[in-house]
Amino acid sequence: MRPTLLSTILFVAASVAAFGQTTSPSDVPQDQKDIQQDRRDIRNDGRDLRQDQRDVRNDRADLNQDRRDRNQDARDVRQDQRDLNRDRADRNQDARDVRQDQGDLNRDRADLRRDEQSGNTADIARDRRDINHDRTDLRADRPDLRADQRDINHDRRDLSSDRKDLRADQRDINKDRRDVRRDRRDVRADRRDLRKDRHDLKADRRAAPPRAHR
Repeated sequence: MRPTLLSTILFVAASVAAFGQTTSPSDVPQDQKDIQQDRRDIRNDGRDLRQDQRDVRNDRADLNQDRRDRNQDARDVRQDQRDLNRDRADRNQDARDVRQDQGDLNRDRADLRRDEQSGNTADIARDRRDINHDRTDLRADRPDLRADQRDINHDRRDLSSDRKDLRADQRDINKDRRDVRRDRRDVRADRRDLRKDRHDLKADRRAAPPRAHR
């Protein structure tokens, strides 16, 4: 009777120990949770990767647009410089014309005084016509000179404004380049995370016990 009872006790103890060494039911849900978490991580990293790739494309588009703006502003600066040079040349020419008209007027006045002293009536009349003609030329050239100066001032303002735009475009280009480099780093980091999550998923699948077939 006692050997039978002792053998029964030993069999029950061995069965309990063997059951304790097998996979517990609580381990299976944890493995499945790990696999589900890995899959969520893969989906999240995939979304992050696609978003960063869109950011790269957007930053490249901004960079290309800023480059086009920079090139246009550079053309505007060159055109403004040409306009300024042309208006300066016009101003210098009109200034020479004014000086020439003033010199002609002074000479004709001196001729008039001499002719009045000599009493030459024909020369006096001619001198007076010349003086009137010189005054007409002088009145016409002086407004041109003032208009040329206004054009020069306008060209200088345009040139200054376009140069500011050009510098701003270059700053935008530098910023876009930094954004592109940052987004590319993010894309590389997302790809590393995605590879790691896929590796973790494979490892968790291998570690998980096979599901029982019903």
